[in-house]
Amino acid sequence: MNAAVERALGEPLVVGVDGSEPSLRAVDWAADEAVLRGVPLRVVYACLWERYEGAALARDIGKPSALPLAQDVVGAAAQRARARHPELKVTADVVFEEPEYALVREGRNASALVVGTRGRSGIAELLLGSVSLAVAAHADCPVIVLRGSHDNQATPPVRGRVVVGIGEEAKASAVVKFAYEEAQRRGVPLEAVRAWRCPAHETTDHPLLAGEPARLHEERAVEELEAALQDVPADIDVRRRTVEGHARRVLLDASHEADLLVVGARRREGHFGLQLGRVAHAALHHSACPVAVVPHREHDA
Repeated sequence: MNAAVERALGEPLVVGVDGSEPSLRAVDWAADEAVLRGVPLRVVYACLWERYEGAALARDIGKPSALPLAQDVVGAAAQRARARHPELKVTADVVFEEPEYALVREGRNASALVVGTRGRSGIAELLLGSVSLAVAAHADCPVIVLRGSHDNQATPPVRGRVVVGIGEEAKASAVVKFAYEEAQRRGVPLEAVRAWRCPAHETTDHPLLAGEPARLHEERAVEELEAALQDVPADIDVRRRTVEGHARRVLLDASHEADLLVVGARRREGHFGLQLGRVAHAALHHSACPVAVVPHREHDA
């Protein structure tokens, strides 16, 4: 499929593979997601080595004693996607470059990036691999990291809801738009969650909060939640929830009942560190379901 055809079909969904079992499961999920979106799937294997040193591909290529070439890795992943959805347009490529740089560049022309939880290092799957973390922190498009229990599938819904965390930047429209479109594609409700806290120093002696500091903070959270959802189409089933507590803990608790947790990550011009924020960072490391990190800049808010 040439570039002109790909553009006509829409920006592809890109999935990064490395031959590990988590990345092969990511291919299954990404294939489902691409079908939901009606876009092509692009499978990318980025590495600095021509040969793959792991054993996870033995079953797929039928050569348990072989040292697969990079083309074997990406070819097996692409074939896996085609077998799952024969009608899906799938392209595949090998890039001899550090994976985090290659995938961030791929994200410039992608509708979204999908990655597993770990890379070649063999770190326990409970921890997020450095490649996935770096991609989520720097990509220009949404990045979906397949944490938790997802049964290797984006559909049908397992828990029946998409959860979006509403932060202090309540009008970060890119985050909310991504979340309600994902809920709409799956035919499930969108649960919008706004965490709030009453600082310990705000007592009933405070002149502006006399008697009811907690109530005023909760009311403010409700107002911010409504402001964030004002552009959501009327046909979307939206469930609003304000919860007292740390945003990280509130959203991690919500992830146990979600098919997808959506969080925002502000991108600052001229800043080269990990651009995630504490809430997104915690979600990527500890969520019980896949996490979508949606970047937004100052003008999006």
